[in-house]
Amino acid sequence: MELSIVIPVYNSERTIGPLVERLQACITQHTFEVVLVNDGSADGSEAVCLQVAEKYANVRIISLRRNFGEFNAVMCGLNQAKGQYVVIIDDDFQNPPEAILTLLTEATVGNYDVVYSYYAQKQHHWFRNAGSWLVNALTTYSLGKPRDLYLSSFKLIRREVVDEIIKYTGPYPYIDGLIFRVTANIGRVEVPHHSRTEGRSNYTIRKLVALFLTVFIGYSLWPIRVFTMVGVSLFGLGVMTGTGLWIGWLTDLINPAGWVMVSWAIGTATGLQLLFLGVLGEYLGKLFMAYSGLPTYVEKKLNHRNPTDDSQ
Repeated sequence: MELSIVIPVYNSERTIGPLVERLQACITQHTFEVVLVNDGSADGSEAVCLQVAEKYANVRIISLRRNFGEFNAVMCGLNQAKGQYVVIIDDDFQNPPEAILTLLTEATVGNYDVVYSYYAQKQHHWFRNAGSWLVNALTTYSLGKPRDLYLSSFKLIRREVVDEIIKYTGPYPYIDGLIFRVTANIGRVEVPHHSRTEGRSNYTIRKLVALFLTVFIGYSLWPIRVFTMVGVSLFGLGVMTGTGLWIGWLTDLINPAGWVMVSWAIGTATGLQLLFLGVLGEYLGKLFMAYSGLPTYVEKKLNHRNPTDDSQ
């Protein structure tokens, strides 16, 4: 199987059928499968997916018992995918299916592990664009994402990387965060982006906050270290200020007022508390990362002989 196309499906009974039809028509030079993951849709999406799966032998459907969220649905699809390359595409037709071939060409020509799409002009609602900008900025600082890389949901992932991603067994998968844990060999290619043909975006404030917290807390020790540095700074400032006040009092250069001493004591104590909490948080963070299922390292498969083969 050359290609697996994973589609998380949520309330898209009018678009999922035509989308699969387009995939069958435009991908003719490659063996491929379509993995539909119905994420607890409240409309007739499940029935449509079943009809499509009966019509085409290369289409499979997995239906979740409730709505678990896009990333969980994608993780389910990745666990079922069998292709040497796996493409993740939304069910809303904003990404043309023909662009899958563009991602595949970029991956094979550039020998990339992952290829992200980006758009000359995005057709998302302004709220989703603002949320995407916030998450992209956060991942740049917390996960080491290149600044010029847009984290599109429409992307292609090589088999070896998929095998590492699905080792994660926690309840809060963040696909892009797992990708950056595995590889830095990432490409990008421009593809068209269309307006939605049906329905409206499921991108809500609640989902944005949940994603922000997942990225901020679940995939990096950066927040702990920020608070630790704040504690170190406040404690260091308190020590220097206290030393200056003490020297000034001994030399009769200054006679600090009571509120000054109270402010100094509170600031120094607060800094010391944040420092201690940061150190404890570092230990807890290390334990959390150790039990998160993320790989310690990832080997790259090379086409070479094992030296021990010559002696056998």
